[in-house]
Amino acid sequence: MPRPTQPCDLDATSAKALLEARELSAVELLESCLARADDTDIAVNALVVRDDVAARSRAQAIDDARARGEPLGSLAGLPVAVKDIQATAGLTTTYGAVPFADNVPDADDGIVARVRAAGAVIIGKTNTPELSIGANTVNRLFGATGNPFDPSLTCGGSSGGSAVALSCGMAPLATGSDHGGSLRIPASYCGVVAHRSTPGTVAHDERTIGRTNYSVQGPMARTVADAALLLSVIAGRDRDARRDPMAFPLDAAAFADLPNVDVTSLRVGVSADLGGLLVSDAVRTVFADRVARLAGIVAAVTEADVDLSDALDVDWQLRSDIFATNYHRSIHKFDPDAAGSDGGFNPNIRATYDEALNTTVLDIAKARRRQVELYRATDALFDTFDVLVCPGVSVPPFDWHQLFPAEIDGQPVRNYMAWLGLSAALTVVGHPTTALPCGLDGQGTPFGLQIVGPSYSDRRLLGTAAALEAAFAADRVMARPMPDVGWLSTLETACRAEGKLVHASAPPQQGTAGDSRH
Repeated sequence: MPRPTQPCDLDATSAKALLEARELSAVELLESCLARADDTDIAVNALVVRDDVAARSRAQAIDDARARGEPLGSLAGLPVAVKDIQATAGLTTTYGAVPFADNVPDADDGIVARVRAAGAVIIGKTNTPELSIGANTVNRLFGATGNPFDPSLTCGGSSGGSAVALSCGMAPLATGSDHGGSLRIPASYCGVVAHRSTPGTVAHDERTIGRTNYSVQGPMARTVADAALLLSVIAGRDRDARRDPMAFPLDAAAFADLPNVDVTSLRVGVSADLGGLLVSDAVRTVFADRVARLAGIVAAVTEADVDLSDALDVDWQLRSDIFATNYHRSIHKFDPDAAGSDGGFNPNIRATYDEALNTTVLDIAKARRRQVELYRATDALFDTFDVLVCPGVSVPPFDWHQLFPAEIDGQPVRNYMAWLGLSAALTVVGHPTTALPCGLDGQGTPFGLQIVGPSYSDRRLLGTAAALEAAFAADRVMARPMPDVGWLSTLETACRAEGKLVHASAPPQQGTAGDSRH
């Protein structure tokens, strides 16, 4: 049964229209979001730093400016939750790590500055694994973020707090980031939308590597149109954008006006495992059902001849390069004696960094060469298909006390990345990908799809995802699921207390990611 609609349950584009017509005030919308957070966050622990006083002041100022007829930005009055790895001036930014518990930046990251400039009301910061490394949102500072459909299960990560805040109605828009799936995994687990754009679409002013598919920042929302609206702002080319050597020229505002795509004309390639990556039988079963339903909606559904089976080997080597570049100036600052055996510093990072020091230049060179070959082979698919569709994650949500699944259908998971093959492989090739909710899985938690398009086709891809979203909405099995917020408000969970006791992660096991594939 659909839940009663409060202002916080409005999608961003609908709320924007009501705000502009002065049929809804920014203060009313904000108070509704804050009330929803008060009701539900005790159960799920998504919004870990709040800024109620500043948010209320900002909302009132926007209402006053609108009453005076002043020109306002495209997000004016819309509450936005910010992932807690993106610096916010005057508001605590912890990166989910104990050493940064009291860190209050003097300036906004570029993505936050663009959101503020567009008139958004920043409602607070969302939970993330320590330093955003890991796909289970749990840390020693704030604890775990629970899945809004069952808080005993993981919400995914690393943008897990943002996904949960959206799903529960704490904000209509949220920011996130994606290394090997950090936008797409929590979106799939929580029944919301995320878009991993072509690298360079969203300028990352703190980038440390000139050209890479990693560290992409992006939008999260409850609908495709809302994600595109936020993308139209965060992809803006302001002064900060010039700090990113990957930021290419584009018309960011065009994302707010998506093309109309005839869903019945679409040629869809599908793959359950992208050529042999580790995927559970449970996910394969649900995916087969969704593909059968999809076949009745689009022009053609065809099994895609795609083989990214060695992309995880490539990813593992490229991560060595990434981690060495990102952390060689700072890792020495974390004294193991200062805060336990790892200094409060995500063990995944320390162990991957240490392993990187033993990786040869030739290992990385071979991986880079193979990456280009995989990109070309994947891009060639779009000569035949409009989009490629695969599952969002290889397993359904699991108990958040587990840092990652130890095995999948009897197959051992060798390290903290091996179960993320479906998203990590797409990071390697770098094609734009929209995470789209598609009903529930067999255990009653959200099931998501990854919709992949040609490079630099982000606007068209989002238009296609919006057309599919509308078609899915007509099928109760495929429609976006919504959590029972009334039930959540009655729960007392272990997310905050016990979550702090779950270590950030065990060090990565020896062996490459490729050891875990079929």
